[in-house]
Amino acid sequence: MRIDIVAAVPSLLDSFLGHSIIQRARDKGLLTINITDLRSYGLGKNRQIDDYQFGGGAGMVLMIEPLVNCIEDLKAANQYDQIIYVTPDGKKFDQSMANSMSLLNNILIICGHYKGIDQRIREHYITHEISIGDYVISGGELAAAIIADAVGRLVPGVLNDETSALSDSFQDKLLAPPVYTRPATFNGWDVPNILLSGHEKKIDEWRFEESLRRTQMLRPDLLEE
Repeated sequence: MRIDIVAAVPSLLDSFLGHSIIQRARDKGLLTINITDLRSYGLGKNRQIDDYQFGGGAGMVLMIEPLVNCIEDLKAANQYDQIIYVTPDGKKFDQSMANSMSLLNNILIICGHYKGIDQRIREHYITHEISIGDYVISGGELAAAIIADAVGRLVPGVLNDETSALSDSFQDKLLAPPVYTRPATFNGWDVPNILLSGHEKKIDEWRFEESLRRTQMLRPDLLEE
């Protein structure tokens, strides 16, 4: 799978790309993530990428010309299944969306910054608009990192144990059950006996019941959906 990310501040993604599961996936050749610095398409000697918005108002807007030139160059080299803009007013990102996106071959993520991007980009290039939550952050780079991580870990072969992803929270609209590791007793706090029984069917039943209980208590909205 290939993920291209266009960013106004690409350095925000350096740590994300260089560690943990995503780095191992890149090393194995299972996942390709390329960051394009929008500034390299900037205008004039100062490589300008933003300007004041028409009509007045606070906040700068990423200009149409650098974005069009960048997107067209990337499209000339790759055929994208989706061109995504991360924005607070997009569709809420969830596990189901991550599952679907992990089956794609190539995706392009456009990171907004400042007040956002020229609306004409959204109208003529963007196929999907995604939000990571009902709040505003300084730029789309961190949102792009979250999406790339959630999607990338689902690519076959990325996780050492692929069944691990199947038991994550939200995969079946339930929260994950509580987990424990050694020692079985610490400070008088005991691991539930069922987990030490070795009875796989009963353990699975306990985990499902705990998932249901935790979801009812913490996220009843998931059950309503």
